[in-house]
Amino acid sequence: MKWLLLLSLVALSQIPLKRGKSLRQSLQEHGLLEDFLKKHPYNLGSKYFPTLANEDASEPLENYMDIEYFGTISIGTPPQEFSVLFDTGSSNLWVPSVYCSSPACTNHNRYNPQDSSTYQATSESVSIQYGTGSMTGFLAYDTVQVGGIEDTSQMFGLSQTEPGSFLYYSPFDGILGLAYPSIASSRATPVFDNMMNEGLVSQDLFSVYLSSDGQSGSFVMFGGIDSSYYSGNLNWVPLSSESYWQITLDSITMNGQAIACASGCQAIVDTGTSLIAGPPNAIADIQYYIGASQNSNGQPTRPLHPAFTMSHFCLAQMQGYCSSGFEGIDIPTASGELWILGDVFIRQYYCVFDRGNNQVGLAPVA
Repeated sequence: MKWLLLLSLVALSQIPLKRGKSLRQSLQEHGLLEDFLKKHPYNLGSKYFPTLANEDASEPLENYMDIEYFGTISIGTPPQEFSVLFDTGSSNLWVPSVYCSSPACTNHNRYNPQDSSTYQATSESVSIQYGTGSMTGFLAYDTVQVGGIEDTSQMFGLSQTEPGSFLYYSPFDGILGLAYPSIASSRATPVFDNMMNEGLVSQDLFSVYLSSDGQSGSFVMFGGIDSSYYSGNLNWVPLSSESYWQITLDSITMNGQAIACASGCQAIVDTGTSLIAGPPNAIADIQYYIGASQNSNGQPTRPLHPAFTMSHFCLAQMQGYCSSGFEGIDIPTASGELWILGDVFIRQYYCVFDRGNNQVGLAPVA
């Protein structure tokens, strides 16, 4: 039996398209796409209006095992490069610094303020707690370059401690938060807010495409939307809170029957979370419906089936089985149950995060 899980946010229409092999596909097949995108940032408008060349900036993201997506930025003058996780579930930019001696800092790139002529110190401290790690440090200002955009006088964090093992084993150096200023630690202005305030983007929005099955080609585009990555029309969902990218779900259904969130619930669209997470009982029901069972390590897995694609429910594939892309979490909120729509969900849709209108646009990936 073919199962189909629907997150009933809006009615998403899909129009089948037929097309030949594109330049993007050819480059991807030969393993050249990521390098091409770094050297040739995509901006269709610049062909007709050269003055728009820097207004839509596309930042390529590396797909790390379908678990994390990160790209390269630079800080300072001359630029010091860092790989960062572009995270719509937080709002601060921070990187390891030379003042940090935690094990997580010793095996990652560290920012040195003495090497930057545009560095400006502050006396403010910063402390950030994530679901899988934390950092403490202090805030400063410097020039940040992201996807061809030069963001001057950007406040960012320099870590002094990064306890625990998660950040030690992370393939990225730091985190660049893309949520609202209201949740920024120490009231630091987020990078995208600074871009908007300085008029560095043509539209007050950014869009995200995440590739599946370990393939390259993922990106975050600041100030623009690339319609070649989705089919049908963008469906706009208003935010229920201007903090995280939080929206209201009508229900979660399978084969037309509500199996969770039957009376509506809240959800956060979060590029910094790998899984789809929700209340433990509801997640247990979903695991049952999709035929997942625990392996010897206690992880939910299920046999691969022709009716499924890897990107629908799987976080990873291993010897004919896949690791389930759902996880139970218990986050009490005043508005009821809360769901996190992480990368397993986002891979299905081209996502537009519209700050100008406080809404999220979703369309099935092409």
